[in-house]
Amino acid sequence: MGRELRTARGPGRGRARGAGHGPGGGRADGPRRIVVRAGRPRGARPRPQGREPLVIASVEGIVGAVAFDSLVIEVGGIGYRVFASPSVLATATPGGRLKLHTYHLVREDQQALYGFRTVEELGFFNLLLTVTGVGPKVALAIVGSRATAELQLAILQQDQAMLVAIPGIGRKLAERVIFELKEKVAAAGVAAASTVVAGVPSGDGDVVAALQALGYSLGEAREAARIAIAGSKVGDSLEDRVKTALRALARD
Repeated sequence: MGRELRTARGPGRGRARGAGHGPGGGRADGPRRIVVRAGRPRGARPRPQGREPLVIASVEGIVGAVAFDSLVIEVGGIGYRVFASPSVLATATPGGRLKLHTYHLVREDQQALYGFRTVEELGFFNLLLTVTGVGPKVALAIVGSRATAELQLAILQQDQAMLVAIPGIGRKLAERVIFELKEKVAAAGVAAASTVVAGVPSGDGDVVAALQALGYSLGEAREAARIAIAGSKVGDSLEDRVKTALRALARD
C-alpha cells in the first residue's frame, strides 16, 4: 500500500535516464511518479489496541520435563515452562500432578512464569520485587532459601548474616532488602492489628490479623498466635508477639 505523488517536470530541467526512457529507447516525457510507503518501520511489531496482557495466576497439571532451574507442567495439551526454587524442583516427579501459584512476568520482549507451592511464598516474592535491584531471579533465590517465616523474621530482626548466606546475595543487597522491607513487613502486621477475627480470643486477635496480613492462613495464624501469647511477657509489643509467632511458624 502506498500513496503516489506526481511531480511535473518543469522547463529547462534535466531528464532522468534509464527508467525514464520510453518504448524503443525514446525518452518519456510527462510527470514522474514517487511512491511514498505508509505503515510501520521495517522490523517493528504491531501493537495490540485495547488488550490487556494475559495474567496466569496458577498452573495445575501433569509434570513433564524437570530441568535445573525450571519444569514443564502440561495442561490441556499445552506445556507451561515454570521457573521454580530447588526445593520445588527436587520434589516434582515427572508424570505426577502438581499445582503452583505463579507470578507472570510480562515484558515487551519476554514472558516467564515463576512458580510457588504456597500463596505465602508468592506474596513474599512480590514484596521482594519492590526492592531496588531485586529482579525475579534474585527474589526466587531468596524465597527458595528458607521458610517464608524465617525470612520475614530475619528482616524484622535485621539479620543480615542470614541473607548474605544465600548464594548471589551480597552484603550491600542484603542491607538494601532489610532497609526497604523492614517497615513494610512490620507495617503489614500493625495495619491489621485492629481487625476483628471471628472465633479468636481478643488477646490473640491482633497477632492472628497480623499474620494473615503477611499471607498466612487463618489456621496457621491461630496456632502460631496461641504459641506466641503463651510465651509472651508483660510489656511485649505486638511486634514482639508477631516475631515469636513467626519463629513458631519457621519451626514447622
